Amino acid sequence: MSMPLRDRVRVFAPATLSNLGPGFDVLGLAIEQPGDCVDAEWSDRPGVEIAGMRGNADRLTTDPTRNVVGIAAAAALRLVDARAPGQRPSGVKLWLDKRMPLASGLGSSAASSVAGALAVSELLGGALGRRELIASALEGERAVSGGVHADNVAPCVTGGFVLIRSYAPMELLSLPVPEALRVAVVHPHTSVSTAEARRLVAERRFAIADAVANLGQLGAMITALHRSDLELLGRSISDALVEPVRARLVPGFAEVKRAALEAGALGCSLSGSGPSVFAFAKSDDQARALAARMSERFREAAGLECDRYAGGVNVRGACRVDAGA
Repeated sequence: MSMPLRDRVRVFAPATLSNLGPGFDVLGLAIEQPGDCVDAEWSDRPGVEIAGMRGNADRLTTDPTRNVVGIAAAAALRLVDARAPGQRPSGVKLWLDKRMPLASGLGSSAASSVAGALAVSELLGGALGRRELIASALEGERAVSGGVHADNVAPCVTGGFVLIRSYAPMELLSLPVPEALRVAVVHPHTSVSTAEARRLVAERRFAIADAVANLGQLGAMITALHRSDLELLGRSISDALVEPVRARLVPGFAEVKRAALEAGALGCSLSGSGPSVFAFAKSDDQARALAARMSERFREAAGLECDRYAGGVNVRGACRVDAGA
C-alpha cells in the first residue's frame, strides 16, 4: 500500500518538565510553551539534510549525524523504510526553528528530537504511531546523553503526565491531568550541563530512608493525579535524593523555592537537571504571580534574569501546525 505524501510540513514539539520532585528519570509532563518548530520537505538527495536553523541555534551543528533533529529524523526514515521499502522520495530537508534555550532543564534536545521524527512522519501523512515516534526521538536523546531517558521525550510526544514504568521493555503510562492544575516555570539565564548533573548523582551514595521517602511521595503524586487532589499533589513535590545534589548547580535556587512556597505554590522543584524551576498552582492568576515572584527572586538572590511561563499542562503533545505558526 502506498503512503500518502505531503510536499512540506511544519511541526511543533513542546517543552517538558521532568522528575517533578520524586520521579527521577520516570516522570514528566508537557507544557504549552516554549517549544521547537521544524519545517520539512522531500529532497532528491538521499538521507537527511539540515538546510537551515534559526532561533537559539548558534551553538548547534548542521551536521545531521551530530544534531539530534537529524538523528531522530534518520531513525524515523529507517522505521518507514522497514515497513514499506521504496514508498518515499530519496531524502528529507529540515529547517530547525530552535525556540528553546539549550541546557535549560526543559527538554530542549527532546523537543528537537521529537520534532525531527514527527516531521518525517507527517510528510508521510502521519505514518508513525506514538511508540515509533518515541523510539525514533530516543535515538537523538541517546546521542546527547549516552543513554535512553524518556521522561522528556514521552510527554513531548503524548502530552500530559507520563510515568515510565519500565525501560526494558519500555512501558509508558499516561496519567490524568487535573483540570484546575496550572504550572509556573522560570528559566534563569544560566545553564546546567546534563552530563555534570548526572555525574553528581551517579557519584552520590543515598540512604535507604531517603529512597523510601521518595517512593512514598511518588505514590502519593500518582494518587493525587487520579483524585484531582491538588493539595496532595503539591505535598508530593518533594525530592530527598536528586534535588539536594543538584541544587548547588543553580545559583539562588533555595531562595527561589522558599519564595514560591511562601507565595502559596502547591509545590516547587527543579525541572530535570535545572536550572529551570517549576511550581504548581491552582489558577492562571496564581501561576502568573508565582512566575513573576520566582523571576524576581532569582534577580535578587543571584543577579539572574529569567524567561517565564505560566499556564496549563499541554495535553496534546507534539503536532503538525500551520506553516505560519
